[in-house]
Amino acid sequence: MLNKILLVCLLFSAGSSLTCKWMDRDFKQYSESALALLKTMKTNSTNSIDDIEVDDAVAFPNELYKHASKESREERLSFVAHVLDEIYALFEENQTRASWPENTVDDFLDIISQQANGVRRCAGKQTTNHHKKNHRKMSLYFKRLSRHVLEHMDYSADAWEFVREEVRIHLHKVHLLASS
Repeated sequence: MLNKILLVCLLFSAGSSLTCKWMDRDFKQYSESALALLKTMKTNSTNSIDDIEVDDAVAFPNELYKHASKESREERLSFVAHVLDEIYALFEENQTRASWPENTVDDFLDIISQQANGVRRCAGKQTTNHHKKNHRKMSLYFKRLSRHVLEHMDYSADAWEFVREEVRIHLHKVHLLASS
């Protein structure tokens, strides 16, 4: 009987460690692919993204990353998966005036979705109420990015270029957070 219990425990722990090998084996590759696609999407607009007027409501949420970096690995990965889900939702919005090919966006969304699913499998447990607050703040940030930049600028190519650059920074941040 003790051998059976030991075997079940061993198989369970081996299964969970196999799932998280995805982080070591695949996460970096997905990150690099997503960043490469974002780079190809960069426009050669005459306007600089620095020229775009955005209010403080869409200030980059550095403090949320700082809080997440102090959490357990599971909580950090849960936060990373949440950010990837938010990026996915943002890029599903109206891109008819964006200057990049639709198939590039489809490839980008596919990579982000697969990456979020892989990270979520490694995160394991559900987030606590304390951590849900940071997730909610991140969701609000992405909603403000959508409303104050994309909608306000009528989903223009310049608005999408601003969003693309913000997402690029987020992808770098989540890569660092997931690797720590």
